[in-house]
Amino acid sequence: MNAVQEGFSTSYAQARQKFLSAAQAAGLQVDANVHPLAGRDGEELAMDVVFDGPPDASNLLVVSSACHGVEGYCGSGVQVHALQNTAWREAARAKGVAVLYIHALNPHGFSHVRRVTHENVDINRNFQDFSQALPDNPAYREIQPLLLPDVWPPDAANAAATDRYIAERGMKAFQSAISKGQHEFPDGLFFGGQAPTWSNLSLRKVLQKYGQSCQHLAWIDLHTGLGPSGVGERIFACADDAAAYQRAKAWWGQGITSIYDGSSSSPMLTGLMWMAAYQECPQAKYTGIAMEYGTQPPDKVMRALRGDHWLQLHPEASEALRGQIKQDLMDAFYTDTDAWRSQIVDQAMDAMHQAVTGLGA
Repeated sequence: MNAVQEGFSTSYAQARQKFLSAAQAAGLQVDANVHPLAGRDGEELAMDVVFDGPPDASNLLVVSSACHGVEGYCGSGVQVHALQNTAWREAARAKGVAVLYIHALNPHGFSHVRRVTHENVDINRNFQDFSQALPDNPAYREIQPLLLPDVWPPDAANAAATDRYIAERGMKAFQSAISKGQHEFPDGLFFGGQAPTWSNLSLRKVLQKYGQSCQHLAWIDLHTGLGPSGVGERIFACADDAAAYQRAKAWWGQGITSIYDGSSSSPMLTGLMWMAAYQECPQAKYTGIAMEYGTQPPDKVMRALRGDHWLQLHPEASEALRGQIKQDLMDAFYTDTDAWRSQIVDQAMDAMHQAVTGLGA
């Protein structure tokens, strides 16, 4: 197995150990923000942070994984590879850029093979102003009963009703209604929460600790589950700011997409995680992208997510069904082939080098 493949793991515990070992081999300290709960196999969970570069660097690149738990199987592999890549580390230093690796933003979801946190919250819908009225999603309210049927796999009646909705409204409308987020159904899909999650609060502390010296801040957040298999869509991850969008295009290419102009495979969202960059590092000029790697067609990904949420509501499910649902979720967010993993790392390293060049300029 080559170095690229060795950076990936088959469990959270293994991924964490590889990340810690890579940091140690690079002579870097690990700052562990320990989660209150244990992992699937009883292991300690943590949002582990490694800072590589001068503490007072004015240019900082954040590379983060596992915002959506199970997606960490992809992102962690990239981070381990980067820490082991001497040429990459030297290139960043030569440009005067420090790199902050945040491993497992949502370690609980990573370990338990879920997309959401232990609070059943999608972190990337959770960065709201909870003192204000939260966004309403009437389209989700309409289809919530369809999404989580009494039995799994869904019976013929549920499948027919779901197919009818998609035939009448279109797959894009179905996907958008679900994935744009909702704050009404705590057991539902893409729940944004009623308060900040552990991951939200922990990430803010990390940004406060490591992001106060920088004048320019870049962020690459690693995701999976949308788009063609193995293709890394570069989604603009800032506020709706024309200057920042132009800066992102200059760094990462004209092919960058945006939720604000409808060019992205992602629908319009609120409560996005990277808004914390503005709040916790207000002195810095911020530019970021989400790297969104494709895996399976959207209907398969959505079905896998529905199955996982159904399973959470049905602990009485048989071991065989539980195993199948978990495998379906893994397959929806991580493609277990050497070719896919190589594509992931190549595109991530390319984007990271581009960020360093942009910051250095």
